[in-house]
Amino acid sequence: MESPDVDETPADGEQPPVLARRLALAKAQAVAARAPDAIVIGSDQVADLDGRCIGKPGTHSRATEQLRSMSGRTVVFHTAVAVLSRAAAYAGSVVVPVTVRFRSLTDREIERYLRAEQPYDCAGSAKCETLGIALLEAIESDDPTALVGLPLIKTCELLRRAGIDPLAEWASAR
Repeated sequence: MESPDVDETPADGEQPPVLARRLALAKAQAVAARAPDAIVIGSDQVADLDGRCIGKPGTHSRATEQLRSMSGRTVVFHTAVAVLSRAAAYAGSVVVPVTVRFRSLTDREIERYLRAEQPYDCAGSAKCETLGIALLEAIESDDPTALVGLPLIKTCELLRRAGIDPLAEWASAR
């Protein structure tokens, strides 16, 4: 796994799903430039509160602000995945929306959660795969893995389009 160095700043007026797709492609392209023979998967996630991009908070105070603004609200997390294979001359991407309803959160709950989890590198300041699940009322999606950051159902679909059978590749790796 390689970490690409990609500027995640949204362009003026860029909508959350467009930003998520652009970043997933940019990350995949950055890695593919260093490993041209590899099959590269890039992903990114952007939270959407009333059409406004909510990215990674980076700091405790910004995470507090994000969670306060999402308390008792519905947020759509747009998770994008891109698959690039130069050998197969394939580049594909998709954005998977996940609708999340946050509970009404107290400042004390937010503070306890942030101190325990420190999710400062997560879009929307919440990790549903760990303690962040306690902040939520409901999650709706066609791909339940998308909220964690990589929509595996759609990733497998893109791999098949690139001529790669995920089951065959997995079996041969064992």
